[in-house]
Amino acid sequence: MDELINRVNWEKNGGIVPVIVQDTRGEVLTLAYMSREALRKTLETGYAHYYSRSQDRIRMKGEVSGNVQLVKEVRVDCDNDALLLIVEPKGPACHTGNYSCFYRKLGEPERIAEEIDYSLTILRELEELIKQRKEKLLDGSYTSKLFAEGKEKIYKKFGEEAIEVLVAEDRERIIYETADMLYHLLVLLAYNDISLGEVMTELRRRRK
Repeated sequence: MDELINRVNWEKNGGIVPVIVQDTRGEVLTLAYMSREALRKTLETGYAHYYSRSQDRIRMKGEVSGNVQLVKEVRVDCDNDALLLIVEPKGPACHTGNYSCFYRKLGEPERIAEEIDYSLTILRELEELIKQRKEKLLDGSYTSKLFAEGKEKIYKKFGEEAIEVLVAEDRERIIYETADMLYHLLVLLAYNDISLGEVMTELRRRRK
C-alpha cells in the first residue's frame, strides 16, 4: 500500500491532490481533494475519504448522511498529481441533494433538491468545532469553559437543557431549547470521545 501511495506526487500541491469522482456509468459526480492519509483510509476501507480544506480534516464521504461512495477503482493521471475515483454511490454526491455536483450549465440557477436535509451537516460542523475547543482550550469560549470544568458540569448542563425542552410551553420555545440540548449533547459525547457518526451507525443498525 505504501508503494502505491508513494507513486502520487504529493509535494507538487503542498501535500494534497485533486480527485475527480465519477460513477461506474462514467458520470462525473464531484471534484474533491485527498491527502496521503485520506488515500490510505480509502484503500484500507474501500470507501471514499477526502481531505476537507475548509475544516482541515479527513472525512469519509457520507459519514453522517449515509451517502457513502464505494470505491471500485483508483486511477492516477500521467503526471501523478491528480486522481480519478470510480465509485458506486449510495445516495447523492452533492450537498444540494442532487446526484452530481455538476447538475447545471454555467449561468443556470442553483437547484436545491426537495428532500435535502441540512440538519446533519450543521450538527457535524458543530461537532468539529466542539472537538477543536476540547483539544485546544480557548479563552472566552463557553465550550472550552465546559471542558475545563469537567464531567459534572457537562452532565449537569445537558440534564438542565433536557428539562427545559420538557417544560417548554410553545412550538418556538421547544425548537429553541432543543437546539440548546443538542449542543450540550454533542459536548457530552465529545467529552467521552464518542463521535456523532458512531451514534448514527447505531441508529442505522437498529433500523435494519
